[in-house]
Amino acid sequence: MVDLHTHSLLSDGELLPSELARRAKVKGYTIIGISDHVDSTNLEEVATSILKLVAKTNSYNDIMVVPGVELTHVPPILIGEMVKEARRLGIYYVVVHGETIAEPVEEGTNRSAIEAGADILAHPGLIKEEDMELAAKKNILIEITARKGHSLTNGHVAALAKKAGARLILDTDSHSPADLITDNEGIRIVKGAGLLEDDFYIMQRNAEELAKRVFKR
Repeated sequence: MVDLHTHSLLSDGELLPSELARRAKVKGYTIIGISDHVDSTNLEEVATSILKLVAKTNSYNDIMVVPGVELTHVPPILIGEMVKEARRLGIYYVVVHGETIAEPVEEGTNRSAIEAGADILAHPGLIKEEDMELAAKKNILIEITARKGHSLTNGHVAALAKKAGARLILDTDSHSPADLITDNEGIRIVKGAGLLEDDFYIMQRNAEELAKRVFKR
């Protein structure tokens, strides 16, 4: 399993980053991205901590840990600036917390994330067709999520992505070890979104390509 959207106790997850990586390895993961929630108040602190973990552990761990962040409830007008700042601080990839129907995310967040060139747009809710088309043009990964609540619009997201030719990714948005999934569980989630088993493997390749590409930056 390759999963690029998880949270540790650096934000609202339950585990230390190192334990999260270990739990994921035991679950069968080969790559885990730790992408804790950030806004302007904690971006630098979280970036410093997660980059320190990666520097100390990737040389002897048998799971690749990729340091990311998730910009969460950031005003759309500030998203572009914060994407740039996260990358300046050395963060490998940026997730933006999309317009899930499970939370009162500000309208325009999806569009701003896409225009800013974020790497992943997470749980984008009832994303507009024109926004999905722009994501396809900009090669931004659109998330199918295993997270309860956020997953309610997976079918809508999958259908529009297929129509627009946008690239999809499957993530768990894990906050606890119980949220981590196996490949078989991932396949079921993908099928539940109206997609095929083959799409699961395509999503996994998309995630792996992103992880390996950012490590070369």
